[in-house]
Amino acid sequence: MADPFDAALDLLRRLPPSSTQENLQGIISLQPDLEEELLSSVDVALTSKRCTKSGRDYLCCDYNRDGSSYRSPWSNEFEPPIEPEDAADIVPVGRVRRMEESLNAAVDVYRELYYEGGVSSAYLWTLDEGFAGCVLFKKTAAGSGGSSSGGGGGWDSIHVLEVAEAATKRNAHYKLTSTVILDLGLQSAAVDSLELAGNLTRQTQQDLTLNGLRDAEIEQSHIGNIGRMIEDMETRMRNLLQEVYFGKAKDVIGDLRSIQPLSEAERDRKAHREVIDKMSK
Repeated sequence: MADPFDAALDLLRRLPPSSTQENLQGIISLQPDLEEELLSSVDVALTSKRCTKSGRDYLCCDYNRDGSSYRSPWSNEFEPPIEPEDAADIVPVGRVRRMEESLNAAVDVYRELYYEGGVSSAYLWTLDEGFAGCVLFKKTAAGSGGSSSGGGGGWDSIHVLEVAEAATKRNAHYKLTSTVILDLGLQSAAVDSLELAGNLTRQTQQDLTLNGLRDAEIEQSHIGNIGRMIEDMETRMRNLLQEVYFGKAKDVIGDLRSIQPLSEAERDRKAHREVIDKMSK
């Protein structure tokens, strides 16, 4: 008999990517004991909440969740509040919290420059030999006419990182795992509905130098290294998505309906046959 967790993952892979969130909740309702494993293993489109203390939006994921509460990176508090003794172990303080605040400020500028809108959030937590974190971006666009009835699109970036510092704090090893969830749709009377959705995951590792001697300088060096790695990864993944999704869609459409005149197509086929005949001789 198949393992229920493996069976759930296999089922989700076979269902439409745009409905992953709904299908995931359906599976959890049938198998509640798989909730924690599935939520930590399955990438779904990000959701956002409004921080009541700062009035700013932030993104929700498994890395800032405790039960049904989510931690705001702006206030560093869970909403709804959780027990103080529970929060003491998962709320960053000191050096990690300072870096989290700096990283949020940096990715907020990056988001405005590259996404021209949307929402971004960054979360960090302590490890035995360094720290880990995630950086999130979400951007949605309405369809034609500015309404969701005309379709639209969504881009969700999830960057999970682990940082292991050398004992001398002169360099660090960075491991970055990035996932992009792309969802494009079009609804109109002419084409009825068209949907293009999927996700792409890539991983990279680098050993980078830490500049400065004071703690504040080392912390800012970490932020710079993380920012450059995420920027490079997002550029690479955007190019891959353009080649995989849009390039393949263009090939399929080209096979279904050619824009080349019939006379030119026949001339090309005749030239192709002549080359093949000469090569065979």
